[in-house]
Formats: sequence, structure tokens, C-alpha cells
Amino acid sequence: MTMDLKNKNILVVGFGKTGKAVCDFLINQNKPMDITVTESKNSSKVIQEIIPYQKRGIRFEIGGHKLPSFLEADLIVPSPGVPPMEHLQEAARRDIPILSEVELAFRFLQGTIIGITGSNGKSTVTSLVHNILRRGGLKSHLAGNIGTPLISFTDKSSEKDIFVTELSSFQLHYIRQFAPEVSVILNITPDHLDWHGSFSSYQEAKIKMIKNQSQNQTAVLNRDDPRVWEARGMGPERILSFSRKQKVSHGCFVHSRWMVLNNQIQNKVLNTKDIPLMGIHNQENIMASILCGHVFGVPLDTIRQTIMDFKGLEHRLEKVMSVNGVTFYNDSKATNVDAALKSIMSFDKKISLIMGGRDKGGDFSRLNKEINKRVQRVIVIGEAKDKIIKSLGEDIEIQKAASLKQAVELGFANSKPGDIVLLAPACTSFDMFENFEHRGRAFKQEVQSLFEQTDRTDS
Repeated sequence: MTMDLKNKNILVVGFGKTGKAVCDFLINQNKPMDITVTESKNSSKVIQEIIPYQKRGIRFEIGGHKLPSFLEADLIVPSPGVPPMEHLQEAARRDIPILSEVELAFRFLQGTIIGITGSNGKSTVTSLVHNILRRGGLKSHLAGNIGTPLISFTDKSSEKDIFVTELSSFQLHYIRQFAPEVSVILNITPDHLDWHGSFSSYQEAKIKMIKNQSQNQTAVLNRDDPRVWEARGMGPERILSFSRKQKVSHGCFVHSRWMVLNNQIQNKVLNTKDIPLMGIHNQENIMASILCGHVFGVPLDTIRQTIMDFKGLEHRLEKVMSVNGVTFYNDSKATNVDAALKSIMSFDKKISLIMGGRDKGGDFSRLNKEINKRVQRVIVIGEAKDKIIKSLGEDIEIQKAASLKQAVELGFANSKPGDIVLLAPACTSFDMFENFEHRGRAFKQEVQSLFEQTDRTDS
């Protein structure tokens, strides 16, 4: 499984969280090798952060990427989100190995990996599965896109460890042999088309890991998503499915408001009215989590109680507060059209919807039907606001805001008690904020400021 890194010329692309973790791993190998990091930024923060790594023998190129560094490498490890730049494409044409951090980790890691991917719901399912396994007495670790980079666990990993790993399409794009013991694909809808270039390329990245699985491993698949379900013949023999719409013979389904686990014997696990998370899409997330817990032998009572105690994650349909009867919800993590659609469908009340940011190539017109049913106005911000306006129907009231602060104020000013102000951007945050967390925190701060100005709240 391991690969020989001795005397290799290794190029690490990007020096964020993952890039640093890769450098730490390579240094800890205590083998002669040449390590170079190429980083496009050259801020004072970057300059300070590279100093301790320079002292440990790593070379740095900052402020841009040089083609010779790519072409002279024996191995390239790009950080997630590093775009498929021409330098990487040229290296690939010359058959220089390009491996994602999770692929490199897989070659050296002991223990069991649960790989969780999908356009939406990854973080929720990863966190919930981790909680279920830990409460079930297993040695679970939160890893990947949501937690600690998988490669950071390699040196201290053991056969008893289970790594519940959130995997983005960026991380899966550069895998070769990576094959988790249990793979989970929640859904596949258009996302990151600006990065992948096409939906087919994005879809291919999402299903790569089940293609790598052996026949005795397990895949957990969404029976209701045709793009996910058509991949079932590409992976292992053991397929567990989950469905809100139909009974399944091996997996989990909803029937008469009960989530039912069906694996030779049918067991009622949880009534949907007891689910602590908003939105019908979270039924799918919970069923996928039930199946993962079941695969590892966690008792159903433990699974049930863990789900009922789960409060959800920050920035994911998070109730902020009510101000004079108007309730604010932060779904900053809704960075694509499908996530925003599910967010809107979680409410029956009239919504003031805050949308916008940096476009990822999404089709905003897909929101029109539900916006017409549930939304009384759309407030647009960021780079994508003009595209959003062109995509939405003529009957929808639309307001432009120059900032998130103004958007919050507009949403509140035009709402009545009982109404909702919802941040569900359907875009990334990078035009105005560092990331979706930064955007979500800013939203909550603006709501808090609004509350302090009115000095009244009813919850």
C-alpha cells in the first residue's frame, strides 16, 4: 500500500491547512527527499508561516507558480481547491504523478476509512456518523474536508482507528487507488462547474472512490438520486441504499413517517417528527448516517439517541434569533443552487431570501418555482447579483444590496412578525469573505447588531 518517497523531488501546491499537513507528513518520514512548496500568495502572513518550514529544509516559491518546478517533480500534491491550472495539466501530459492529499494518506494510513461525499450534506453526515461511532464505543476520528486533514493521522494511526472523512470533488479528482471501506454518496447535482469545467467531469470525480472499492467493501447510495444510483454497478457488491420515496430491500427508507432499517429484518429506527434537523433533505442525511452506524455494529438504540441529541452544524440552516417577530436563519453553507433550493423548501412561511456571492456556474433559474411559492422578495449581493436577477422570474420582487449589512437591514425592514429572513446564497463567498464560515459569522453579527438596535426579541 505504501509508496517509496526516498530521494523523490516532491512539489506541494498551496500552503494552506492541507499544504502544511502534507509538509509535516513528508518531514516526519525522515528520509532524504527534496520538498518544494509553491504558493500563489505572498502576504506577510504567508512569509511568517513559511519560516519554520524553511528551517526544516523545505524550499518555497511564493507569489506565483513556476512551470519548471512542476516539470522537474517526481510527485505533485495539490491542495484541495487549487484549480487545474495549465502547469498541472502540462505535468499530467508528461505522466508526472499528481496525487491528492487523501490519496497520499491512504498509502500510509492504518485503520478504516469511511469516505463521505455528495454535492450537499457531507458535513452534517460526517459529523453525525462520527458521533454515532464514538457513542457506540468505537475509536472514531473526524477527518478530511470538515476536520483534520487525513494525512495528519498517518504517523499515529492503528488498526482500531476509524476515520470518518468528508471528501470534496477537489480531493477526489486526483485519487488513484483511494478506496474507503465504506463509501457514501449522498447526491450529485451541478456544483463547482467553474473548477471542473463540465458537469460530467464533476460527476466522474464524485464516483471515483466507489470504482476503486473491492467487492467485499460497502457503498451507501441514495436510491432517489438517479446519478448516484446509476453508479451502483461500478462499485462493490454490497450496496446499501436509502430512500424517502420507496421501500428498499437492503438499506433504510421512510414509511408512514418512520425511518425503517431493512437488512433481512425490518426495524423502526426513528419517527420523522422526532428529527432535530430542519428540512426534508435531512431525512436523507440521517438515513445515510443510520446505515453507517449499522455497518459498524452500533446498536439501534445508540444510533437513535445520538440522532435525537444532534443539534446540527453552524452555518447550516442555523436559527440565529428572532427580532420583533422576524426570524433569521443562517445557511451560509448553501453555496450551490441545489443547497439553496433545499434551504428554501424547509420553510412554509414567507421568506426574504438573501442570495449572491461568486458564481460557480450554477443555474439560478432552477430556484424560480420554489421562490414563487415561498419567497416574498429576493435580496441579491456580490458578483453574481446581475446573473441572478436575469435568471429569476419577472414576478419576483428583487432588491440589490451593496453589502451583507444592507441586505440584513432590507430583509428586516420589509418583513412582518412571523416572516423569515434566510441567508442561502447559492454562491461561494470568496468575492466578499474569506469563506462561508466568515460570511455566516458576519451575517450573525449583523443580526445581533439589529437586535441591539431594537433591543427586543421574542426568542
